[in-house]
Amino acid sequence: MSTSGLNMSRRIRRTPYTDRVETVGVRGFSVVNHMLLPKAFERTVEEDFLHLREQVQIWDVSCQRQVEITGSDAAKLVQWMTPRNISRMKLGQCFYLPITDENGGMINDPVLLKLAEDHFWLSIADSDVMLWAKGLALGRGLSVSVDEPDVSPLAVQGPKAADVLATIFGEGIRTLGFFKYGLFEFEGTKQVIARTGYSRPGGYEVFLRGSHLGPALWDMIWEAGKPYGISPGCPNVPDRIEAGLLSYGNEFTRENNPLECGMEKYCTLDGSIDYIGRTAIERVAREGVKRQIRGVLFDGGRCPPCGKPWPVLAGDADGPQIGQITSAGWSPRLECNVGLSMIDRGYWEPGQKVTVLCADGAKRHGTVSALPFA
Repeated sequence: MSTSGLNMSRRIRRTPYTDRVETVGVRGFSVVNHMLLPKAFERTVEEDFLHLREQVQIWDVSCQRQVEITGSDAAKLVQWMTPRNISRMKLGQCFYLPITDENGGMINDPVLLKLAEDHFWLSIADSDVMLWAKGLALGRGLSVSVDEPDVSPLAVQGPKAADVLATIFGEGIRTLGFFKYGLFEFEGTKQVIARTGYSRPGGYEVFLRGSHLGPALWDMIWEAGKPYGISPGCPNVPDRIEAGLLSYGNEFTRENNPLECGMEKYCTLDGSIDYIGRTAIERVAREGVKRQIRGVLFDGGRCPPCGKPWPVLAGDADGPQIGQITSAGWSPRLECNVGLSMIDRGYWEPGQKVTVLCADGAKRHGTVSALPFA
């Protein structure tokens, strides 16, 4: 559509829900994993923030492609890809984890779903994990199959998400623990629904198997949600910043290691398991990280969109650069701008005074904050 700002082609894949989001007034798209991701609807970002905190939204997040790993060596391959120990992971669990390269650099930060002892899904951010996994499997001669299945996630987020989904799938929805999944009936099929999502209020993601069922799933959730004030939505920038939810390619890339990204609790550092990048990550742990992800609160009125990084200076505008804002937006809750930045060691303690040099030329004063924001 013309408002997307994209020249559409088959290289940019539509989703099973794209027709529906166009019908309900999408104002533009981004592209993640070569697939459309709605980025705005009729409300402003601030209005969307408040609605998400109070009611319920339906998000087309099919761009969260699944890398499916099956076979007798499936667990071995997954473990080799991540510093997080998966040996005690149970069926029905979801693990957030870093995937690292040989230098300890971040390749992705997916959610792992364990469907069977020899069957896993990696629900990925925006990078080509499938090709990485295929190369590793071939190089080590592992007995696995690596593929992208026909799975199209649809998120239902907000405090009324459980009410909406329980109307369709039954009260079992309410008993799902955080980062757990269950199997639920839909149109004669068994579907995976997880208590996961990319928002601070939280909610659920339906990992729909069978793209042909997409329109029916959207319509059923939409109708069930009308009494609860459902509306279309998408990941909300100030909401995810407040929650400390990072975006691969924005907050971190392969230039960053998991310890810089605040993922130390997901890294095995005692030598009990082997994984790609282990030596490099253990060295960083011994020597100490030189920078780490933090929040930044800053004033000066509503900041412009953060299309490229903004320098963060220590103290006043004549201080040294100690980081750069990579995502930012106005928080209606905190009534100030919020941002995310890798901050240099020695300056990352909460309360550190900073100056943010925004794209509009304004010098905005602020402070460093822990994550998530209070």
